[in-house]
Amino acid sequence: MNVFSKIGDLLGTVRRYWSTPPEGRYMTYKEILSLSFGGNGVRVITYYLGGLMISVGNAFIGNTIGIPPGSIYVIWLISVFSSFPLTALRARMIDTARSMKGKYRPYLLTMGLPTAILASLYVWMPYEKMSMLVKCAVVLAFNIGFQFFYNFYTDAYESLINVLSPNSIERSDVLSIRSVVENFAPSIMNFAFPLAAKAITGENTLFDIRVYRYLYPPIFFLGFVISMLVYVNTEEKIVQAKTHVAHMKFSDALRAVARNKYFWIISLAGWLGFLEGSFNNIIQWMYNYQNACTAAQYSIITLISGNASFWPNLIAPFAIRRFGKQKVLIFSNALNIVFIATMLPVTRNTGSPYIIWMLLGCLFMNTFMTALGSLLTPSVNADIRDYQHYISGERIDGMFATVGLIGTAISLMTSSILPTLYDRAGLNETVAASLGYTNSYDVLFNQGYFVRICSVLIIASIIGAALNVIPYFFYDLSETDQKGMIAVLKIRAMFEDRDNGSLTDERREEAEKIVAEAWNYSGRQLNPVKSGGKRAKELRAENEKILVGRRVRDELLKYTTEEGKFRLRIARSIVSAGPDGYLSVTLPDKGQIRAMPKATEQEREARRSLLMLTENIRAAGRSMARDFPNGVVPFDEAVFDRLFKSEYENEEQIAGVLKQLRAAKDAKDIVAAGSLRSQLQDLQRARADIAAQIKTASKESAAYYRAAKPYLDSRRTVKQAQDYEEYVQNLASPGADNS
Repeated sequence: MNVFSKIGDLLGTVRRYWSTPPEGRYMTYKEILSLSFGGNGVRVITYYLGGLMISVGNAFIGNTIGIPPGSIYVIWLISVFSSFPLTALRARMIDTARSMKGKYRPYLLTMGLPTAILASLYVWMPYEKMSMLVKCAVVLAFNIGFQFFYNFYTDAYESLINVLSPNSIERSDVLSIRSVVENFAPSIMNFAFPLAAKAITGENTLFDIRVYRYLYPPIFFLGFVISMLVYVNTEEKIVQAKTHVAHMKFSDALRAVARNKYFWIISLAGWLGFLEGSFNNIIQWMYNYQNACTAAQYSIITLISGNASFWPNLIAPFAIRRFGKQKVLIFSNALNIVFIATMLPVTRNTGSPYIIWMLLGCLFMNTFMTALGSLLTPSVNADIRDYQHYISGERIDGMFATVGLIGTAISLMTSSILPTLYDRAGLNETVAASLGYTNSYDVLFNQGYFVRICSVLIIASIIGAALNVIPYFFYDLSETDQKGMIAVLKIRAMFEDRDNGSLTDERREEAEKIVAEAWNYSGRQLNPVKSGGKRAKELRAENEKILVGRRVRDELLKYTTEEGKFRLRIARSIVSAGPDGYLSVTLPDKGQIRAMPKATEQEREARRSLLMLTENIRAAGRSMARDFPNGVVPFDEAVFDRLFKSEYENEEQIAGVLKQLRAAKDAKDIVAAGSLRSQLQDLQRARADIAAQIKTASKESAAYYRAAKPYLDSRRTVKQAQDYEEYVQNLASPGADNS
């Protein structure tokens, strides 16, 4: 087959799946390419604005604005404390979102534009005319703004992959494609940036304020415009019933996430590895302070080092399929230790004219391994959220960020270590003054101190990398486990939609296919796989079907086990008591629950569910006394369907009027323009009224759910048990109708 035939086949495949995903997949090629090309805009903003945000050792704040490390640390502390309520607010907004546009997509628009505006103002502030105190106050104010808008914007983009597909392998494949494409614009800009900076300043410097003011604002707004490709051309796909309404309150969500062991494993890896990136500024310092190369050479160096993150994208999908995420994470992070360690003898040989090129070799391999591990991070986080959905029955993605504030608290305790290392190594005002410098960072012009500081930072990075790899040995959530959980979630959603009269033929057929395959494979023995080749691949695929089938079968039969029967008896007693009387139901106390057996996963799940139930009843009693002193008044969730339909229609009408208004302005039709402005004002007032109604309905719904949660959960359990029993009985009857 010649090249032209291959290109023709590729184009044919793209056309075939442009608007319809391949079988077994969920994302169209249009979505994948929009996510990837639009990601260039997000990456540009992330790279350049991320370099401006406050951190110890930040070049813009320390070198350009001139704030010393000690003051930066104080500002950073205040900024971190401000992130606590802002992160909780962000999590609340995500988890309670009821928008037809999705859980994350809307925030690419509503948080992206303010981020670009704030960042542009940030670099244009007249710092040269400010006192040190005013500088610190201004930097702090902007960074508090970034804590909300920038973090919301980037989190929405990174988290979007979690809900674009429930297929873990597809998510990994798409992430590989996205990572290849989305770094195109940043790579080009990194190559051109040092040359543009020299053209502006006439010197080999990246820290002149003019560089930031003339280059950064256009970059930020261009990045935002490009990122709108993602907003316009993607569609979220969460595996849950169409009629499902998330009502999990803040404390419930916190408790639910706190029980997610995989969240803690991955979080711990990040917390323990906080020192791993200590060496990041060294190659930039070599160029800026040691004149290790020219501006043109440095452009080539940044291009090569940035290119290191390209190659892992090509091998990651194959590595994940063959070895699984856990082994790839352990391998890549372990090799990071080796490549960071090789930097130590290189940086001590500052007399060599090739030092920066030797350091580039170490950095290239380290970036390669870091990118390989980082490529898995979004996919791993998505799997963890699927696991959370599986064990709790709710999508509470936003709450992970709130629980993650524990990591921020840990960072507060460890954050003084890096400034202390800087200070002890000689990067401080005292040493600077003794060498005749006014800026602490100018110490790096001194070769002896440069070597000393770099050596300390590299050793710190080695320690951080070694600590970082340890938790991954305990991460055992396999791709097969994730696939089984998604299969179970689809079955649960099918029954919930069926009971609420919103089940589509497509969803019913998909669930029935899953169950049929589960009944076919779940009773088989796993195949021993001893070698490679086509046969081994077939055996592994069959083993996957067996394991997924067992999980599905266990789900449908879970109320036939002793643990399931026990949970069902309690649920029935609560339902019998009703929404006003369930508080009087006698339950085992915590001591009795903790004494229950916990040898199997089913027994442990029964204990966890019962403990959570007792906590929920206690919390519901407080809510009932506060919000329904005269008895619980049920809330009709159907009101949301009407309100959200009205909201969508209103948005469509506003978009249409705006289009007509632009046309009237272009035609200079003053009368039509005036009439259209009046229509627009009426629609905007209607939008505000709808938003107020949604807010009121949300408060009423939340109050009802808080007070009646144990009763509603128990009613759902009883109904699910009934559905499962009838469905399994029909499976045993040839020709039975399972719809």
